[in-house]
Amino acid sequence: QVQLVESGGGLVQVGGSLRLSCAASGIIFSDHVMDWYRQAPGKQRELIARITSGGGTTYADSVKGRFTISRDNAKNTEYLQMNGLKPEDTAVYYCHTTYYGIGYWGKGTLVTVSS
Repeated sequence: QVQLVESGGGLVQVGGSLRLSCAASGIIFSDHVMDWYRQAPGKQRELIARITSGGGTTYADSVKGRFTISRDNAKNTEYLQMNGLKPEDTAVYYCHTTYYGIGYWGKGTLVTVSS
């Protein structure tokens, strides 16, 4: 059974930093592309960062240069380092992967950026 569990969200001031973690189980973690999505209030869920099994990364323009996705295959965990946070980064952040064509999501972790 595939499980993804996010942690690390919270309340932070504008310009601050947070590091999110996503612990995966039920998959051979190192074989999988891992994603971070977010969903702000009243908006659609959007893909913001992706890391391939080989460590290649891509980012949405809205977070490029401020957020860094990484992975530790020994710990079956992916991370999202978020710096220079803005009020518009306030959202629920979700971990995602695909296994045999089925998408799996964590329950999300809330990030609130206060001004």
